[in-house]
Amino acid sequence: MRLLHTSDWHLGRTFHGASLIDAQRSVLQEIIDVTANQQVDVVLIAGDIYDRALPHVDAVQLCNWALSELRATGATVVITSGNHDSASRLGFGAELLDSAGVHIIADLDRMLSPVVCDAEDHQVAIYGIPYLEPRMVMERLGAAKASHESVVQAAIGEIDEHLATLHNGQKPIVPVAMAHLFAAGGIGSDSERELSTGNLDVVPVELFEHFGYAALGHLHGRQKVRDHVRYSGSPLAYSFSEVNQTKGMWLIDTTAQGIGSVQEILVSVPKKLAVLKGRLADLLNDPELEYATEAWCQITLTDPERPAEAMNALRTRFPDTVVLNFAPEGGEKASQTSSYAQRMAKATSTEEVVGDFLEHVRERAADEAERDVITEVIRATREAQVSQ
Repeated sequence: MRLLHTSDWHLGRTFHGASLIDAQRSVLQEIIDVTANQQVDVVLIAGDIYDRALPHVDAVQLCNWALSELRATGATVVITSGNHDSASRLGFGAELLDSAGVHIIADLDRMLSPVVCDAEDHQVAIYGIPYLEPRMVMERLGAAKASHESVVQAAIGEIDEHLATLHNGQKPIVPVAMAHLFAAGGIGSDSERELSTGNLDVVPVELFEHFGYAALGHLHGRQKVRDHVRYSGSPLAYSFSEVNQTKGMWLIDTTAQGIGSVQEILVSVPKKLAVLKGRLADLLNDPELEYATEAWCQITLTDPERPAEAMNALRTRFPDTVVLNFAPEGGEKASQTSSYAQRMAKATSTEEVVGDFLEHVRERAADEAERDVITEVIRATREAQVSQ
């Protein structure tokens, strides 16, 4: 049997305010094409199918289209909820959708109703573990404490007991787990929402040792934690920390003996990311940066003083610059002379106070036109106070 492991679609997400709906539709079309061309039997979506609990109508329509197209290939679809999803909304009508070949596992009751798929000489039992908020489920699961490790351990304990009832001696069963969590050893990025504070969110990877394969979601970088425990990652990059990630999925073949093979399937990137650093003039004239002219750009300027209208200047060459930072060469200019507080103590006029503040917050002194505006505003304010 052939499974396709994907996760973290985050439908409806924006990138620094820009819509990603078209890019998401493009990458979902690739997932659909892979499903058809590779003759995938089951598509696994391990959480965060949406980016928010109340997804926008465009995201819902895109999800509906993608699931319909996946089913049209003949593949069964299994979905678990993630921390971005609203479990109750995602799971609405789950029982009705079962008959359509789309199985949504978003609550604890359905967690113990595995999707069992028949192959010629074995069965694959897919157990979905919905995203578990520790304080909300610890009592129901009988967990020892309100941590992700504790509630996931308790949930897997219930699954193990249920799995024992499936072995009827007819066909070997390959158990597959789906979960949305942070497994110990996984490498995160900036675009994942924290599950909790401290180390309470980390789940030992050993909890999945009894499964033939564990299809995990939450971390956006595709990675192997163990041979049989993997993250598919998000199909698109959702932060500049993912600039060096190669996006894709895992294609898993099962046999009567267990997992036969796992291979990577890469997807194309509709719009690349670029992280650039340097002086403004150099960035605008460097021919080697031509690749970034059509990318989402995060740019850090290193000019000794912040250039005026820097963002406008950068967008003449890099129109999709969405993040601009400033890190002057040699460190903060103020630290080389005196601190801001020291300069304020020496200021002899209101104009000087305002000018020093402006230089401090933007790291560039006021030019002549700006000084004229400052002087005029201060004069007008004083005249207004006298007239009162």
